[in-house]
Amino acid sequence: MATDTAALWSTPSDVEVAVTRTFDAPQHLVFDAFTKPEHIVHWMLGPDGWTMPVCEVDLRAGGRWRMVWRRADGTEMGMTGTYLEVTPHSRMVQTEAWGEGWAETVNTTEFIADGSRTTVVQTMKYPSKTDRDRAMESGMTDGADTSYDRLEKYLATNPTAA
Repeated sequence: MATDTAALWSTPSDVEVAVTRTFDAPQHLVFDAFTKPEHIVHWMLGPDGWTMPVCEVDLRAGGRWRMVWRRADGTEMGMTGTYLEVTPHSRMVQTEAWGEGWAETVNTTEFIADGSRTTVVQTMKYPSKTDRDRAMESGMTDGADTSYDRLEKYLATNPTAA
């Protein structure tokens, strides 16, 4: 197993946040883990203690997606979006909205194959620097890093049978 899999966060512009993370799994499997509900519910949970009782994906340009997370105390949060572009196994562009009070983003995710490994580069574009900075201060990087660590372990279980 490689040891260079920590996420790298950056701000490519005043309105963007980018995260780059390499996984020890082939491109098609990493893409499936990001786009198929039977995989997403195992890893995209943020901090420990959350589950994902709703995970709906219509993976096509113009298709909608919706996810709802639930904590043990019953607290829920959700997000929705629309796929703008889907190139199987290599790229997708989608909107992402967390609800009232939060800016909608346009997220571009690239899945770059390197032998049996895959580097994921996700760039989130906000309407303004203020919106971007507010999101960065919300703890989004910690939650995403926890999810990516969980994904790395999930991919190691060979989830193709899921």
